[in-house]
Amino acid sequence: MAEKEIRYPNIRNLREDAGLSQADIAQILNCSQVAYSYYEIGRRDIPTEILISLAKYHNCSVDYLLGLTKQEDGTYASTNSLYKANTASKLTASFKESVI
Repeated sequence: MAEKEIRYPNIRNLREDAGLSQADIAQILNCSQVAYSYYEIGRRDIPTEILISLAKYHNCSVDYLLGLTKQEDGTYASTNSLYKANTASKLTASFKESVI
């Protein structure tokens, strides 16, 4: 049997580092253990309110939870990454303007 791929390893690692089982964190988040497991492996989209609760609980950024940055505080590791992030947000804004 193939091992489940972990889509969001930071979420799992933070939970394990805190010494919590999936059932423990699911109870904290007021969801089922199965739902939480699906969030970790990426089988189910993580609701925004769950992401915010996880970030608050683990005192880290949502970007870190999702693997968008390697820094727990949400900052980017290099100036080049910061440039890419700023460029992406500008492109998004200009795209929105062109659509409206």
